[in-house]
Amino acid sequence: MILEMKVPSPGESITEVEIATWLVKDGDYVEKDQAIAEVDSDKATLELPAEAAGIITLKAEEGDAVKVGQVVCLIDTGAAKPAGGAAPAPAAEEKKEEPKKEEPKAAAPAPAPAAPAATYATGTPSPAAKKILDEKAIDPATVTGTGKGGRITKDDAVNAKASMGTPTGGNRSSERTKLSMLRRKVAERLVAAKNETAMLTTFNEVNMTPINNIRNEYKDAFKAKHGGVSLGYMSFFTKAVTRALQLFPDVNSMIDGDFKTSYDFCDISIAVSGPKGLMVPVVRNAEALTFRGIEAEIKRLALRARDGQITVDDMTGGTFTITNGGVFGSMLSTPIINPPQSGILGMHNIIERPIAVNGKVEIHPMMYVALSYDHRIIDGRESVGFLVAVKEALENPMELLMDNNPKKALEL
Repeated sequence: MILEMKVPSPGESITEVEIATWLVKDGDYVEKDQAIAEVDSDKATLELPAEAAGIITLKAEEGDAVKVGQVVCLIDTGAAKPAGGAAPAPAAEEKKEEPKKEEPKAAAPAPAPAAPAATYATGTPSPAAKKILDEKAIDPATVTGTGKGGRITKDDAVNAKASMGTPTGGNRSSERTKLSMLRRKVAERLVAAKNETAMLTTFNEVNMTPINNIRNEYKDAFKAKHGGVSLGYMSFFTKAVTRALQLFPDVNSMIDGDFKTSYDFCDISIAVSGPKGLMVPVVRNAEALTFRGIEAEIKRLALRARDGQITVDDMTGGTFTITNGGVFGSMLSTPIINPPQSGILGMHNIIERPIAVNGKVEIHPMMYVALSYDHRIIDGRESVGFLVAVKEALENPMELLMDNNPKKALEL
């Protein structure tokens, strides 16, 4: 029996995916539920499991865009499993040795065809080609046209490369690869966020000494008590953000045409870097989670993103985003809003700097924080007040985040 395997729907808003990698070869024997391919959607990279055991026949190439419901492979469920688990190789036909024929004497080389005569079309780009060349800032005179009469076609313009200057030696190779569907969608959303929102960024700085003192005192006991879950910075920042969102609900809102949608819950998107690019999984109802609950959920989502097992549902929704460029060494940045959300908090690296404390100069671990927000829905008072509330909670976590009882807050 031949089973047609069709592309399942990764989510209700996704109609097309891209075959990123085939994990099996044409003619291989596959087991039921074995991962046979990785497919890219505009939200995540997902594995495609075999629906039955048998010999597989591939019907799509890597890089092909396929519709949800389209057949991408066939599985012969009636085929016997070969010994050793490998697909039986087709028997090679024995080639009969043919008697050598006397090679004809080499004919005189034909004269090279004359170059086509130049016409009015030679070197002239088509309208589509001209647009592409203008975008690439390439002079049409440097492009050889392959169209009729030497006209520069759209393909000529797409394949044309801008001059990289006069080479002076050394390796100067280059490679042109197609962006994954996920990367293209991320790029599209980032450009849309810049073009379709009134985005502004406000900054502040946080003295991390109080948090460091708490972590140094309780991190070992926390990890031992909670099965290897570490007490990191993200739980403190998430708790500080959910507290500030409840104080300034406009930051936890979204604009929808002529309406504003506000939420009484805090679904916090956490930006993480995965092997396939930027992923933004969501910690649901973060306002109701403890320090342990937040750290455990972030660890679970980060591992799924790293292993390529993140799902569309894991990244759907979110009312506010936290991104940490500090893990890469960033000192200061202006994070881009994750639409349709209205705000994003940027964390940065921690550097010891001299600051004034009670009229004296002291060295403390300091972090710059940045809030990018959509000014269409969030005014300056709310944005600055929100970031100050985050700063206050981080600099006084014992009172504002732990109710002066760290052991109870950390479930020790």
